[in-house]
Amino acid sequence: MIVSIDTGSGFCFGVTSAIRKAEEELQKGSLSCLGDIVHNGQEVERLEQIGLRTIGYEDLQQMHGGRVLLRAHGEPPSTYATARANGIEVIDATCPVVKKLQERIRTTYIQHPQAQIVIFGKVGHAEVIGLQGQTDNTAIVIEGLQDLDKIDFSRDIYLFSQTTKSVDEFRKIVESLESRVQSSHLDIKLTVEDTICRNVANRVTQLQAFAKQQDIVFFVGGQKSSNAKVLFEHCRQANPNTIFVSSPTELSTTELLSTRDIKLSNQRIGICGATSTPLWLMEQVRDQLNQLTTI
Repeated sequence: MIVSIDTGSGFCFGVTSAIRKAEEELQKGSLSCLGDIVHNGQEVERLEQIGLRTIGYEDLQQMHGGRVLLRAHGEPPSTYATARANGIEVIDATCPVVKKLQERIRTTYIQHPQAQIVIFGKVGHAEVIGLQGQTDNTAIVIEGLQDLDKIDFSRDIYLFSQTTKSVDEFRKIVESLESRVQSSHLDIKLTVEDTICRNVANRVTQLQAFAKQQDIVFFVGGQKSSNAKVLFEHCRQANPNTIFVSSPTELSTTELLSTRDIKLSNQRIGICGATSTPLWLMEQVRDQLNQLTTI
């Protein structure tokens, strides 16, 4: 059995930066984080063990004073306003790519008040909530081609994307929008802003190349992570013998492996993960696999 970890997997720059900032700020004193700092339960638990407190929006509204870290996903202007009103010190760990996107959407919203701002993203996702907030929550969120009817094709359209969405899906939406605008025979302006983070998007190709080299793949990701679910499906397309796990404890010979008739001996086994998956967790999965006997 040969076990290898995909060197391209693990935290993206934005998540790495946010976690580093949390660790640094915790050395200065108590610190709360608005929402899970990353969509990975094990990493959240690790940081909570060294003092990070995870709070929700209702908690923020009740706080007076103290320090709150804003995670990489970004926040709407209303969150900053609440913090100012309550005398809360904000530790802003918003990913620079997300921050730049927020600024672009806000500028477009101010400069083109008659136009529609459309965001390709997941409804309710933390990043998308922050992006919508830049438009006073007037932006239209579409999750796919099935949502294009939400758009008024008699008005100018500015299309943006959540930073972690699929490049291929985004292109399909652009093509469909261009076709709809052209067929409307109206003087409509469609402006496309490709705001997908290529550091994340390029992982699909790298991940699939890694998966094809393995006999069995264990994809490590958090149950709350939409990025993990998307990357897992791409991985499974490249290698049908791909198994989703969230922790080493799931590697039970009687439950996870035997029910799938998987044999580990004499196999090339790959371990990979999402942009929200810490390297140490993938290493724990590797160590657990190495402890398993032939099944």
